[in-house]
Amino acid sequence: MTLDDALRIAKEQNLDLVEVAPTAKPPVCRLLNYGKFKYEQAKKERQASKSQKSTGLREVRMRPKIGQHDIDFKLKAVKRLLSQGAKVKLTVRFRGREIVHPGIGRELLQDTIEQLGEAAKVERPIMMEGRSMTVILIPGKLPKVDKAAKTEKDENVEQAEKEGKEEEDAQAENK
Repeated sequence: MTLDDALRIAKEQNLDLVEVAPTAKPPVCRLLNYGKFKYEQAKKERQASKSQKSTGLREVRMRPKIGQHDIDFKLKAVKRLLSQGAKVKLTVRFRGREIVHPGIGRELLQDTIEQLGEAAKVERPIMMEGRSMTVILIPGKLPKVDKAAKTEKDENVEQAEKEGKEEEDAQAENK
């Protein structure tokens, strides 16, 4: 079909003539409402961006005089964030005269990195920025979950729950 014929048909049907594959021999065109097409395309992009999960940089702050339980709690949060695929910025904030002991903060960050093991890789090494010392971590190797062991564990839990219910029923009958 010639270009003039295609344009005439498009005008008669009140549609637009859109070139779909310009590199094909002969070029491929389509009759469609271009405004509606662009609107639907934008709608699909908006929907796709809604379903996407944005994992940016997350920060976990600590102080040099942090207790061991608090460190363990922060480590658990860091592992959870890394498993979700986020980058994590570990920050040690110094207040007052704590700034004269940067070795304590560096040691704290190094110990934290060691405890994370292969779950985290260092993207940016430990650096002092003003009154805070930071390191940026990215997700490393995630531990592989053995499905057979997981199902066996679930079965054991279900078995224990059944036995517990049976004991409760037996006690209720005795009363």
